[in-house]
Amino acid sequence: MAIKALTWMVRVFEPPVYCYHQIVHNQWVVKAFEQVGVVFVDEIDEVPEGAPIMLSAHGSAPDVVVGAGERAGVVIDAVCPLVTKVHHEVKRMAGRGFDIIYVGHDGHDEAIGTVAEAPEAIALVQPETGLSGFHPADPSRVALLAQTTLGFHEWRAVLDEAEDRYPDLWTARKSDLCYATTNRQEAVQRLTERVDLILVVGSENSSNTQALVRVAEESGTVAYRIDNAESIQEEWLADARVVGLTAGASAPDHLVQEVIERINPSTGFELFRVTDEEEYFPLPRQLRGFLNALQSAVEGGFTARFPGRPGLLENDRDWTATEALQLVRP
Repeated sequence: MAIKALTWMVRVFEPPVYCYHQIVHNQWVVKAFEQVGVVFVDEIDEVPEGAPIMLSAHGSAPDVVVGAGERAGVVIDAVCPLVTKVHHEVKRMAGRGFDIIYVGHDGHDEAIGTVAEAPEAIALVQPETGLSGFHPADPSRVALLAQTTLGFHEWRAVLDEAEDRYPDLWTARKSDLCYATTNRQEAVQRLTERVDLILVVGSENSSNTQALVRVAEESGTVAYRIDNAESIQEEWLADARVVGLTAGASAPDHLVQEVIERINPSTGFELFRVTDEEEYFPLPRQLRGFLNALQSAVEGGFTARFPGRPGLLENDRDWTATEALQLVRP
C-alpha cells in the first residue's frame, strides 16, 4: 500500500516529492524512489513550505503529523493500518489510566512514533531484556502492546512474564499482529526442517528481515541476511545441498528472482507455502480523495475514466507493489 501510494505521488506531482522517513525499510526501494525525485527526510522542517509530503508506513508521532499539516501543501499519511490500531490502543489505554508495556526495538521508526502517542504512560521494553525496569503505579492497570514487525514468538516471553506478574493484564488481540511478519516467520520455521541454509533478502535496517534470520538460527539452521544476489559468498553454498530462500516484507520480488538465478539450483526450485494471504489495505484516504478529485477535474488525463469502464483506483486491489515499482525501477 505504501509503495503504491508513493508511486502515485511521483506520478501526480512534479519533483521533488518529500517523504518523512524511509517509506519502507528496503534500500533498493528507497534508492529507486530517490532516482525519480523523492527526497527522504528525518525532520519535517527539512520540507519546503507548500511541498507535497508523504508520511512513512511505520507511523509518525503526533507532533510530526501536525507539523506536516502546517508546513506541506499536500500531506498523505501512508501509515500501516495495523500500526494505526496500535496507536489508537495506546491512546485509549493511557486515557484509562493504564501503564503500558510496549515491546519493541529502541530507535525503530515504528517504536518512536508509537511511544510518542503517550510518552508519560508507556515504557519501551526490549524483547530480549524483559520487565526488570518496569514498575507500574497500579499493578491492576497494566497493558501490553508490541511493535507490529516483531513476531509473536519474539515477545511471548515478555507476555508470559507480564501475565505472571499482573493477573489483570490487558493485551492486544492476535489480529493486531502484522500478518506479513507472522506468516513469513512461520514459513521459515517450517523451512528449517527441509534445508541446510537459509538466505533472507532484505535490508539491514528492516526489523522483520532481521527477525527472519533469528528465527532460522534459533531453529538450528545457518542463515544469512543479504541485500541482493551480489551479497552471497561462495563459501556459504559449499556444503549446502538444499538452500531455503525468503525475503523481508518490503523486499522487491525481482531481488528474490535474481538470487535464484545467482544460485542456479541444479534441480530447479519449488515454492514453499504455509498459508494464503488475502489481506488488502486500500490507499490512504487522503490520497484516494485527492486522486478522485483530480480524476473528476481532468477528463482525458491519465487518471480519467473511460465510459463504462472502471478508473485506476477501482483496480487498486489487483495492482501490486511489484507492478508499482516497475514504474520507478531504473
